[in-house]
Amino acid sequence: MSILDETRFLETPHFFPGQRLLATDLQDLHDFNQAMRELHNASLHPSGIGNGFAVTGRKGERVVQIDAGYALDAKGREIVLTQPVELQVPPVAGEDDGGSVFYDLAIAYPDDDQLEEAETREGICLPRGAVRLREEPQLCWVRLQLDDLGNLHVVNGGLKAAIESGMAIVLARAELLNCQLERDVSIAERRSARQATHPHIAAGVAESPAWTTVPATGTLAILRAPVDTRAGKFSSTPTYWARVDGAHTVTITSAAGQSTVVPIAELVQVVEPTPDGFDAFVLALLPSDLREADLKIVQATLKSWKVVWLGVEG
Repeated sequence: MSILDETRFLETPHFFPGQRLLATDLQDLHDFNQAMRELHNASLHPSGIGNGFAVTGRKGERVVQIDAGYALDAKGREIVLTQPVELQVPPVAGEDDGGSVFYDLAIAYPDDDQLEEAETREGICLPRGAVRLREEPQLCWVRLQLDDLGNLHVVNGGLKAAIESGMAIVLARAELLNCQLERDVSIAERRSARQATHPHIAAGVAESPAWTTVPATGTLAILRAPVDTRAGKFSSTPTYWARVDGAHTVTITSAAGQSTVVPIAELVQVVEPTPDGFDAFVLALLPSDLREADLKIVQATLKSWKVVWLGVEG
């Protein structure tokens, strides 16, 4: 929830000579400035890395080095690491089948109750209280798992939601085997908080997408398939264009032995786009009384299709 959701107007703390200041007055001033800075960050910058946070780790090593850096989360909070740190990789031998294990290294802003008291002072006729809190970001190894299509997904649901929402920022990806790096760490998964000075354009091909039929009227059928565009590394939802690469017609034979050429891919529509993908809708003119042999021909044609996509962000 942002400051725009919590208040109907802004009140700027104001002081005058001779005014008696309370701790709440100064705290209100701090909270106001922080809320306005976070509102600025969240409104004008996507969550991601602003500066630094270089991560290095070579094949065969058991630790990674993380340089100082600056990042923003989805609430506009500033994640700052002032000194380089060294972090041990997870001590795992491998998958059950003997293959490598994959982890993402993520960083997040600490919760308020996790801030360490850096300095406390005695109050006047009141108990000692904290006057400085140390903000140290949280570093976390996030376990990944391969799906049937060979794509990596976050195992933990809570961490997956935090990364997808921009509350946790991925710094690097590690492939581990026998409790050490199987190859140098990758930083290709990082997301920048800086606005691009030129459009980000990416394209790809979805091989053999899983087509399902959406109920329609008459001889009109709608085929739907999810298209994964995570390879494009979009930080916001781009404008997509898509087309089907493959045979756009099939020849079917009626019970009377008459052959007819039927179009099955006249139009591709992009539906429900996100930074990670979209659903492709294809219109097909299919007779409602298709014979089983013709239906197999249509299904074989669909399996040979590829969806070629292009995304432009910015």
